[in-house]
Amino acid sequence: MILQSPLSSWKDYQLIDSGDFEKLERFGSFILARPEPKALWNKALTDKEWNAKAHTRFAAGAGFSKAGKEDSGTWNMLKKMPEQWIISYGASGAISPAIPSFKLRLGLTSFKHVGVFPEQAPNWDYIYSQVLRLKEKKERPKVLNLFAYTGAASLAACAAGADVTHLDSVRQVVTWAKTNMEFSNLDKIHWVVEDALKFVQREGRRGNKYDGLILDPPAYGHGPDGERWKLDECLFEILKGCAQILSPENSFMVLNLYSNGYSAMLSDTLVGCAFGSKGTRTSGELILNDDFGRALPLSVFTRLER
Repeated sequence: MILQSPLSSWKDYQLIDSGDFEKLERFGSFILARPEPKALWNKALTDKEWNAKAHTRFAAGAGFSKAGKEDSGTWNMLKKMPEQWIISYGASGAISPAIPSFKLRLGLTSFKHVGVFPEQAPNWDYIYSQVLRLKEKKERPKVLNLFAYTGAASLAACAAGADVTHLDSVRQVVTWAKTNMEFSNLDKIHWVVEDALKFVQREGRRGNKYDGLILDPPAYGHGPDGERWKLDECLFEILKGCAQILSPENSFMVLNLYSNGYSAMLSDTLVGCAFGSKGTRTSGELILNDDFGRALPLSVFTRLER
């Protein structure tokens, strides 16, 4: 099991402090205070210092953190800032040949999210490097990104030269992802608004294959036609479907899990049972390190490389 966090050379993101179920983060030029249920320790800075630094602070609503519900609430503005702004990954040009370069439009939503999960940067780097590896065998590797949200992983694959299919059940976030593609001067991503499980099962029946698969499923969700998604009930089923559409050679898969109670070992076992023993699996946790030396664990992952 390994631990990975974003490279310190990513200048547009910083976890300043964490604790008391909150995190204080800088995205580009703006500092946000947001709830974080995994920050169980005490803050290093005082509340007064947080408010002096932050541009805005999220206040949870009555339904906050209830099972099956989004963490809705409002942003309390402490300093002037726009509701939407742009950050870069890879800065002006790539940080290194193994790191993708793209832009993301961020925004303050009523669900505490801003349009990016920064701890996912090591997965973006991995996806980028895997597509470059596959391009030595195939001119345009086919990559399917499921539960793709605003598309950072799709952009990483596209920047490396993949033929990307980006799927999410929420039309608004697919539109957001298109905007990120345009800001990044990338093109030719194929957009799909559909239930992920239905799409995977249909691709399996058609005999379609992909060279790369990316899965970042939520704990709960709904498809565009009201389909119900519950991670515990559907995860292994969709993984078995994905095993049918992943190319048996010269391919990769990334599974990322946020849900509390899921471990890297569980993720590794699920992937092994669904995909079999062929290939090399790597599992671990994605973390963010704050400026005071505390490691905040945010998700677990398993990667399969063939």
